[in-house]
Amino acid sequence: MFSAGRRWGRRQRALLWVILLAAGEAAWGQLRYSVPEEMPKGSFVGDVAKDLGLQLPEHSNRGTRILNKGSTQYFALHGKTGHLVTAERIDREQLCRSLQQCVLRCELIVEGEMQVYPIEVEITDINDNAPSFNEIDLEEKISEMTAPGSRFPLAEAHDPDLGRNSLQSYELSGDEHFSLAVQAGPGGDQRPELVLAKALDREEAAFHELVLRASDGGDPARTGTARIRVTVVDANDNAPVFSQAEYTVRVPEDVPVGSILVTVAATDNDEGLNGHVKFSLKKTSDIASDIFHLDSETGVITLLQSLDYEEGECYELEVQVRDGGGLSDAAKVAITLTDINDNAPEIAVRSALSEISEDAPSGTVVALLHVQDRDSGGNGAVRCSLDRGIPFRLEKSYEDYYRVVTAGELDREQVSEYNVTVRAADGGSPSLQSSAVLALRVLDVNDNAPVFAEERYSARLAENNAAGALVLTVRATDADWGQNARVRYRLSEGRVRGAPLSSYVSVQAETGALYALRSLDYEQVRELRLWVRAEDGGAPALSGNVSVLLLIADENDNAPQVLYPPPAAAAWRGSGAARSVVELAPRSSPAGALVAKVVAVDADAGQNAWLSYELAKATEPGLFRVGPHSGEVRTARSPLARDAARHSLVVLVKDHGRPALSATATLSVVLAESVAELLAELGGAADEAAAPGEPAGSLTRWLVLAVAAVSCLFLAFLLLLLALRLRRWRRQQLLPPDSGASLRGVPVSHFVGIDGVRAFLQSYSHEVSLTADSRESRLRFSAAAACCDTLPARPLPDEPAPLLGDEDPAAALPVDPAAPSYKIF
Repeated sequence: MFSAGRRWGRRQRALLWVILLAAGEAAWGQLRYSVPEEMPKGSFVGDVAKDLGLQLPEHSNRGTRILNKGSTQYFALHGKTGHLVTAERIDREQLCRSLQQCVLRCELIVEGEMQVYPIEVEITDINDNAPSFNEIDLEEKISEMTAPGSRFPLAEAHDPDLGRNSLQSYELSGDEHFSLAVQAGPGGDQRPELVLAKALDREEAAFHELVLRASDGGDPARTGTARIRVTVVDANDNAPVFSQAEYTVRVPEDVPVGSILVTVAATDNDEGLNGHVKFSLKKTSDIASDIFHLDSETGVITLLQSLDYEEGECYELEVQVRDGGGLSDAAKVAITLTDINDNAPEIAVRSALSEISEDAPSGTVVALLHVQDRDSGGNGAVRCSLDRGIPFRLEKSYEDYYRVVTAGELDREQVSEYNVTVRAADGGSPSLQSSAVLALRVLDVNDNAPVFAEERYSARLAENNAAGALVLTVRATDADWGQNARVRYRLSEGRVRGAPLSSYVSVQAETGALYALRSLDYEQVRELRLWVRAEDGGAPALSGNVSVLLLIADENDNAPQVLYPPPAAAAWRGSGAARSVVELAPRSSPAGALVAKVVAVDADAGQNAWLSYELAKATEPGLFRVGPHSGEVRTARSPLARDAARHSLVVLVKDHGRPALSATATLSVVLAESVAELLAELGGAADEAAAPGEPAGSLTRWLVLAVAAVSCLFLAFLLLLLALRLRRWRRQQLLPPDSGASLRGVPVSHFVGIDGVRAFLQSYSHEVSLTADSRESRLRFSAAAACCDTLPARPLPDEPAPLLGDEDPAAALPVDPAAPSYKIF
């Protein structure tokens, strides 16, 4: 009950954090929430409607919905409250097992407004997983001769949770003979090791039961246990020993068949299988094996067939005793007869190695041989030898014993096995010889690092590849054998565009296959340079590196983008009505005159980015042409009077990829020579752009009325100004001649008589703006000297206000009213 209350409290705090986090993110147009994992379906995530300022009743009929990125619908929008809720129970370990931060992304789509609001939801970890072992029953076998302090690696526990909720510690309980040591791995993981704290004695305890416990740092903590059974293996520390090293017997040649000639005996102080001994004859001559028989259990040697003095005067047998643990002893049995020497030398292998490490030093004993000849005198003198060309030599030990020792360094990578032939020859005439073959396998030592098949690798991968696509396969070989030759591959650490290299590519540890983990974009990453390491399984491990260059090949995946003219929807962002750009061309333009230029770019490279231009559609096909490489729109001929004033041109921009991608640009060209013609065309454009249902030309009429009203107001202002000037002039006429302002020096041409009053008229200028729904036209007309000069500026308070200026009217440049200046948007 208490733990359930604490979990509920943690969830309440988590929900409070959701609200605070969302309030900060909503100000930037992107919502970010946080919710613990394993929340039930329908749990509150965030108040989307409130954070975005959406009025849910307004948008309920406009198709507001949540679109999850992925195949699984993890979140949904509550239709009545506008809350973002969970649509499924979310398991963070299942979704983001290898990620420290688990973020799910979705989008809120308001179809009526064509608005998309991105939403990020971070899934936080809770302690819902306990540490576990792959096997709960572990078994270790340790020899009783193992020295205290020896370490034995144990199986590690796994906890998929993160942070404090993950695996934190190990504990060992159960026996004083063992303790626990925890080593830190290269990745920060904990690796438990069983440490022998006290020497083992099988006779005291044959088994030891231990319990290994793994705990995480959650609140409350979760644990996992594994039982360890340590079996104390009896050390085969006693080799069997014959009661005597050599058994000698003299028998008459007429001894009956089946008679017991001698009984060999051996003792072994071990118990069980290690104490059970069996006897056997070592390699002997075929005659001796046919004559004598050794009972493997009792050690009794019996006669199988009649003895013949001519066959030999003495028989020497090599008896070997071996226990169940593999230790052995040998004894010689000599059966002497009186006869002539007609036997070849006998080679008996007393002890021999079947395996030798390749780093064994020179002089290492490989085998101990016993060589004898049952003949006497010179016929019994034996000479032993080895074949040439092998790194071994034969040394005389004592009497008839020889040692085979290494004469140089061994290299398993050159020769992995040796068949050493030992030859023995006596001194008779003719000489008799015998031989023995020692099969010796050279054990591998990790003395060779993996070597890649190539010095460097390179590959080309087309962009927009599928995630998981095979890029290439690197291959390294190791001249060693077994585990030392087992090569595993991994990537060296690196970063690409701020992201870990391992998020772009991965290498299969066993095969060396390099895979692309994501779809690559040539426009973002053009090449990847990485290092692949091959590491063998030796201890210590040896490794080799190779560089890999991955070139991203460009694909024609980007259509040309027209920069000018801009699209109608993007030309004037933020304005209430969209506007289009109109290009103007005088009707008097000669052939080849530049009208406009289409500017386009392509994000691809090489041939995929080569652009060509062509005129796809035109109101008057023969009037304009487009430069195929420059995009310049020029007149193909001089405009004629019969040509329409407005022309719409559709320019096709096409790249050279396969298949080619294209884009179009629409230009509006107006042929105009006068203001009246321009206004007429603009009025026609405004009428065409009027909304359906409105009378055609209504907007133009309103514009004309507005211009007339402005003109009337301006004329009324002039009349008022003239009246004020006339009143001042009358007053000056009533004053004495010396009290008025002098008008000397003012040219008479600056005055216009109106009822005997000279007045100064101001020139004027008109600025007319024409707006037609989604388009705007502006006309600026200036008539600087159409009628008269400009009134002077209002004088300062401390200066006398002259009635008329003293400028020379001839200094003013005349302006042709038929050549207005204009600007159209």
